Amino acid sequence: MGYAMVMGEALIDLLEADADGELIYRQAIGGAPLNVAVGVARLGGEVQYAGSLSDDVLGDRMAAFLREAGVGRAGVRRVAVPTTLAVTTFEGAEPTFTFYGEPPSYALLSAEDLDVSAVAAADVLYTGSICLLREPFRSAARAAWATAGPIRVFDPNVRPTLLPDAAAVAALRELVEEFFAAADLVKLSSADAEVLYGSADPAVAADRIRGLGAGAVVVTCGSQGAHVAAGDGSAMLPAPAVAAIDATGAGDSVMGALVRRLLGEGRPGGLDDWQRHVRFALAVAGLVCERKGGATAMPTAAELTARWGALL
Repeated sequence: MGYAMVMGEALIDLLEADADGELIYRQAIGGAPLNVAVGVARLGGEVQYAGSLSDDVLGDRMAAFLREAGVGRAGVRRVAVPTTLAVTTFEGAEPTFTFYGEPPSYALLSAEDLDVSAVAAADVLYTGSICLLREPFRSAARAAWATAGPIRVFDPNVRPTLLPDAAAVAALRELVEEFFAAADLVKLSSADAEVLYGSADPAVAADRIRGLGAGAVVVTCGSQGAHVAAGDGSAMLPAPAVAAIDATGAGDSVMGALVRRLLGEGRPGGLDDWQRHVRFALAVAGLVCERKGGATAMPTAAELTARWGALL
């Protein structure tokens, strides 16, 4: 088994919580790509993270967390700006994010910082999420995406609070579709689909994205499960029943689990393989939802077995 290269943002989530009737914010290390990298490592996969971390105390904590999680950091650039904060509020278990920090500490990896040989040697390349909205990271992601070799996986991870008007949504749609067209796998949520395409119907989004050139599409639908579409068909898979307390990072855990499966088994042969992988990923996400969210919620293989028994 080789390694995955995960590119994107790392930041600090401030998660709204109640403490004896007082509203507080619990600090958690996060950022969708960082969560994905940690998810892969916790499941036993080798992973390298490429992104920018502040040189402040919060950046130091994130760097230490990556090291302790077993994530490689050769692609990390340290930058002299404060760490971006994502203030996270909840309706039930579902989070909403508002971002603070300019320039964003998470989007300062440039194409010149990128080790293209390390990208080419990877078995799986992941990018996506809010870092694509900013330069210089966007150019770095494009340079990586143009590198032959890895299985390419992409997650738009749409954040409506960063899209002030219809023009911003249209610009994001054009940008992510550029990446969709060359992806072997696109993972998005039904909420992402609604923002991008005006419909939360997962089959509609999957058909459009596959029509652009993506090899396979997985659309997560929260407690309803996930829709998976491949070249030889599509299916809707149920999510396991859980007592969800915090869905922060659940979608990222799906991607982490899928990347881990791709590292172990290579390119899927068709829909049957994708369904096996997605069932595994939904079990991972179910366990994440039963924990306080963020990167620390990502489970190990032993924890999965303890919760769900043997997984396909």
